[in-house]
Amino acid sequence: MNSLRVAVEPVPDRPLVSAVEETGGTVVPLAEAQVLVWIGGPDGFPELPETVQWVALSTAGIEGFVDAGVLDKERIWTNASGFYARGVAEHALALLLGGTRQIVRSSKTRWAKDVVDPAVRTLRGSTVAIVGAGGIGRELTPLLKACGARVLAVNRSGRPVDGADVTVASDRMDEALAQADHVVLAAPDTPETQQMINDRTLALLKPHSWIVNVARGPLIDEAALERALTAGTIGGAALDVTDPEPPADDHPLFEFDNVVITPHVANPNGRLTEEMAPYLAENLRRFAAGEELLALIEVGRGY
Repeated sequence: MNSLRVAVEPVPDRPLVSAVEETGGTVVPLAEAQVLVWIGGPDGFPELPETVQWVALSTAGIEGFVDAGVLDKERIWTNASGFYARGVAEHALALLLGGTRQIVRSSKTRWAKDVVDPAVRTLRGSTVAIVGAGGIGRELTPLLKACGARVLAVNRSGRPVDGADVTVASDRMDEALAQADHVVLAAPDTPETQQMINDRTLALLKPHSWIVNVARGPLIDEAALERALTAGTIGGAALDVTDPEPPADDHPLFEFDNVVITPHVANPNGRLTEEMAPYLAENLRRFAAGEELLALIEVGRGY
């Protein structure tokens, strides 16, 4: 491992530098590196020397890198998919509880108990569908189970998710939405998932259903969401992401008392590299040993 040369760019962040050094690697300039750990966005991404065999991105969402044409098939690419899953899962649960328990609506009233009480619901005995049940879904499932909910996981393959009561493939998402009391979106932003929540799919939900998005804003057609909220055909929406970001100050969704919007803080920037460091260390060990890396990007699929 001593010979593994790693560049940490654009700034040599301390937790990631420590991860490199603790696993026996050496932090070097990019021109000398075998591995690039990139903790920036697509803007300013450097031209890679031929020595770089693997690029480790610090974000889970890579659509910006895809759009910028940064990814190539000559190298190994990884993202941070699953690295921040526990914190995002906690935030998803908080958003769901904040909505179903009417905490946000209550905070906007002056002890208007008659307004709030009829809308308060419990997760006990409810069914929560997690759409895009990867790392976040695996962390969120036991939290939901602890609240007494039944978990219906939706993923691309249909491969069972540990702890979920039922797992179905993404081509059966409509079935899952029709069965669910509430929905959590945790899918990547790809051409296949953009506006997967639209007029048609929102119509599958129940009048009390809350939809939580901790993934990417483009997964929801926000005009369709506004129509459903206005018509009262769903219970509410709790969004940590929007399309675009940030939303305009006069965005219509801010006017609904059954909408919760947090400013993309499910995974706080201040903890990104701290959370990433142990996974980077494990991937460095795997790379040196010739083993498959965690969070491999399928370049052709865009995630």
